Amino acid sequence: MRDTAREPRYAQPLPASDGRRGWRLTMGANVVPGGVAFRVWAPEAPSVDVDLGEVSFALARDEHGAWSGLVPDTAAGTRYRYRVGERGAFPDPYSRFQPEGPHGPSEGVDPDAYAWRDAGWRGLRADGLVIYECHAGTHTAEGTFDALAGDMDALHELGVNAIELMPVADVPGTRNWGYDGVNLFAPSRNYGGPEALRRLVDAAHARGIGVILDVVYNHLGPDGNYLAQFTPGILTDRYQTPWGDAVNYDGPGSEIVRRYVLDNARYWLAEYHIDGLRLDATFAIHDRSPKHILAEISEEARRCAGRDVVLIAETHENDRRYVEPVQGGGYGFDAVWCDDFHHAAHTAASHERSGYYADYAGTTEELARVINRGWLFEGERAEHLGAMRGTPSDGLAASNFVYFLQNHDQVGNRAFGRRLSHLIGAAEQKPWSALLLLLPYTPMIFAGEPCVASSRFYYFTDHNEELGRAVTEGRRHEFASFAAFADEERLREIPDPQAIETFLASKLNLHERHEGAGQQMWSLYRELLALRRSDDVLRHGDRSRMTAIAASERLLLVHRWRGREQRLLVLNTGMALDEPPMQAGVPGRLARMRWRCLISTDERRFGGSGDTARLDERMLSLPAHSAVLFAARARLPLLGRAGPLLERMRRSR
Repeated sequence: MRDTAREPRYAQPLPASDGRRGWRLTMGANVVPGGVAFRVWAPEAPSVDVDLGEVSFALARDEHGAWSGLVPDTAAGTRYRYRVGERGAFPDPYSRFQPEGPHGPSEGVDPDAYAWRDAGWRGLRADGLVIYECHAGTHTAEGTFDALAGDMDALHELGVNAIELMPVADVPGTRNWGYDGVNLFAPSRNYGGPEALRRLVDAAHARGIGVILDVVYNHLGPDGNYLAQFTPGILTDRYQTPWGDAVNYDGPGSEIVRRYVLDNARYWLAEYHIDGLRLDATFAIHDRSPKHILAEISEEARRCAGRDVVLIAETHENDRRYVEPVQGGGYGFDAVWCDDFHHAAHTAASHERSGYYADYAGTTEELARVINRGWLFEGERAEHLGAMRGTPSDGLAASNFVYFLQNHDQVGNRAFGRRLSHLIGAAEQKPWSALLLLLPYTPMIFAGEPCVASSRFYYFTDHNEELGRAVTEGRRHEFASFAAFADEERLREIPDPQAIETFLASKLNLHERHEGAGQQMWSLYRELLALRRSDDVLRHGDRSRMTAIAASERLLLVHRWRGREQRLLVLNTGMALDEPPMQAGVPGRLARMRWRCLISTDERRFGGSGDTARLDERMLSLPAHSAVLFAARARLPLLGRAGPLLERMRRSR
């Protein structure tokens, strides 16, 4: 029965469009002249009221199932819920802010109230990107957007030109990776909310740094998700994902779901001046519609932004359609995360072969193939998946591949949150860092990586007691099949995701950039990125003028050229070397060039021994576990005489 003591007033009809140009969010609560306009989808509800606490207003339904109305004499800051028939009162699916969390009321926000200072900012392009992935809650001691904004000067000085924020949509509790988001339009109160996120983006743009936001369109969090109260068909059991039923993009009622996700993508780009989106686990987004939702996101994002934006997919599929044009049947993204480079490099560096690393040999031959081809699997069977994986990479640009040595998954999903430097040592990480940063592919650096952070990065949550207990038990169950955790007591040593200590132990100590090994690694990253920007060869991300060569079991060469200018990165994964170059596996034409050392990871300023690096016709001298970049000038333009030979070498590997 309806509560007659709270019989609602009737909201006024929505005003006509105010004629302002550009895409604007029309759902949710929007501040307009005379009050706040409310609009929400609830096609099966018998009635929808806006509940403002002491008073409520009945909304009117249109023929499409949207309920709307103007509540006069209200403004930004008004807290409200929608009362959906007799089901109860729930937060707005399009809420711009949840000041009390996902279970509390929504709060109206006026996006026009913020005075942007980035009028000259032209957006972000895929070419030349150097991405820094971070979590707003662990990057600084304060764990806020404003504190992260204060670090933009340091990241600019490092050489980063884009930060990639792990998801910021609001979640239950005070701490979470962000992939349990349920209020997809509400920047989390835990980090400072909407205005603080705008200040962060503004601060980044002022330093020439773009902002890429990690968004999750493959599942919804398990706690605080009230979308089904408005749109029952948001999930479908016709497909399954690692999180259960899939998001419904192609079944009955999917029109509203598609609109919701498309609005969300447009919203971040338009209202927050976000420069790009990284879509989580796109392999778990199922859609058999004539136009895949990913292709529609791509088209709509570029249409509404009015500037250059970058779209990145996280997928292990090695499927080129992600980066092919929509007009040709692709999804129109700019890049995909490349797991193959990470897995091959990690296996070679750590010799770890468990889990999905079992598909990788960890050899220089394998690394050379990955680098030459962009990824490793191009239609071969992956034993770990028990299926064929990948498509040919021919013709794809270097910017289509995002390479990394670490990311939140590869660190945080380890039982004890160890970073690469914790596994192999800071000194041994340096040559791999040089390899990552001096390839033509887009490098992504994980927060803390450039200063070999002493802190771990754990998986952490703050769910209700019942769900939290299930998360803790599930986390330990994941590792129970590993031999190292056969003992129950050993299993209990895995940090509890629900414990506040687990979260606090994941926070970076930014002072480590200025002392000891952290300062030396920071200097190395800074110098490598400076070379990447300024060098006549390296600043051009051209994978057609590159070939990787497995010179021996421990020696990997990456030859890059542009005109007569030659660069040769030599990665030594073993002990120090003093051999004639051709005996060490260096091709004769390269051995006969007059090489000079540009940078070595073993220099004293980077904490190395200062051992001499040399490459000439008589001798190749390399420090142990090092990477050295050499420069030379060819006597004749390389593409005129040796280009065809090197191109055949590249394609054969």
